[in-house]
Amino acid sequence: MNTAEMFSLTQKMEKSWENEFQELVKTLPKEDVWIGSHLYFYKGFWCPALVLKSFISFQKNFQAFASDVILATFPKCGTTWLKALAYITLYRSQFARDENPLLSSSPHQLVRFLEYDLYLNNPFPDLQNACAYEPRLFATHVPSASLPTSITDSNSKIVYICRNPLDMFISLWLFSTKLRDNNLRPLSPDEAFDKFYHGIYGFGPFFEHVLGYWKASPENPNKILFLKYEDLMEDTNSHLKSLAMFLGVPFTEDEGKQGVVPEIVKMCSFENLKELEVNKKGLHASGIPNTDFFRKGEVGDWSNHLTTSMVERLEKLIQEKLNNSGLTFKLSSKTSRILHPSE
Repeated sequence: MNTAEMFSLTQKMEKSWENEFQELVKTLPKEDVWIGSHLYFYKGFWCPALVLKSFISFQKNFQAFASDVILATFPKCGTTWLKALAYITLYRSQFARDENPLLSSSPHQLVRFLEYDLYLNNPFPDLQNACAYEPRLFATHVPSASLPTSITDSNSKIVYICRNPLDMFISLWLFSTKLRDNNLRPLSPDEAFDKFYHGIYGFGPFFEHVLGYWKASPENPNKILFLKYEDLMEDTNSHLKSLAMFLGVPFTEDEGKQGVVPEIVKMCSFENLKELEVNKKGLHASGIPNTDFFRKGEVGDWSNHLTTSMVERLEKLIQEKLNNSGLTFKLSSKTSRILHPSE
């Protein structure tokens, strides 16, 4: 087959796939998304219209390597922070300590999203050149049940981080407010809360997303590392060591003497990342300004925004959803308050 014939065949395949996709979209439940476009309920979760096609391409075409590392997160649960920590930890032997890649590239440029970046405009992206080093390191917001079988059936590793739903909701609402179409009126806290409460937001429902990875982690401890944002904030050093061990690159005794762990913790801290010039300019592949990925990063900020009624409804929902799961959430950094589903 010559070049012209291959080009013609490719065009026919793309047209066929586009027609198939448009017919699929017509059959899916649809809701307004927080920023002004739509969400489609597909494969058990609400997928943003922007990435529905890329998600399907990712799910169908991605071929995992046994050495791959996938950072899986729910939106606004510490994704940017985890990308920075994992990248520097995994590849620290590949560059000099005074040549920190975070100074010239945002965490989202260093660890690229599969559905929000690599597959966004290309059903068959060049994954070999998507990562500067090996093993390959990617990120996704996709629930565990919807991951490509090549990931779930291989020896690739998954690092998952979750966050207490009260803080996550506030972060998600304020983040969405920045991205909402200027032609639309602002989304009120009550409207956003109602959508959140009923699980209608990108990659939601939240509890099903978290529980999917939570239940899978003890069954596959060598494959899935489950982290909590609040625990990571409280003792970053210890959890970073656990992350390095899980990734197969434990810190050496010499690195311990040289203070490598606290050095990485400091350079990847929210405060440091937020002040780096590279994160104050430029856009993510999806068009989101890099600066929008940084707000406060605090534990317990929900108390400055949620009404008493909202808190009571969310706490009741947490109890219902997490009952008998063993999963608990720390709701504040100022107190020892932990919400147990049995409370």
